[in-house]
Amino acid sequence: KDLNRVTLIGNISSIPESKKLSTGATVTKTHLATSLAWKDKKSGEFKEKSDFHTVIGWNKLGDRMAQYLKKGDRVYIEGRVDIRSFAGKDGVTKYFTDIVAERMIMLG
Repeated sequence: KDLNRVTLIGNISSIPESKKLSTGATVTKTHLATSLAWKDKKSGEFKEKSDFHTVIGWNKLGDRMAQYLKKGDRVYIEGRVDIRSFAGKDGVTKYFTDIVAERMIMLG
């Protein structure tokens, strides 16, 4: 069997945006920032890198994300990676990597 599982802890970096689809489903999108810090072996300097993840929540979880999350909140997200693509107006295929949330725990 295959496994597509993601666990992230970070800070919300955008206000969650929610919309209702014609099917009746609710989808909420926000962004989560995660950071990695390390000491450079050559220079001895401490360095830091931040990554920004697009997080999607559906229906009840999406409603909770929209209701409770705000920019700066620390949160645990568990879910799966979803890669989607579409052809732009210029004919170039664009790819997006999202995290589809299946579990959320507010940490702050």
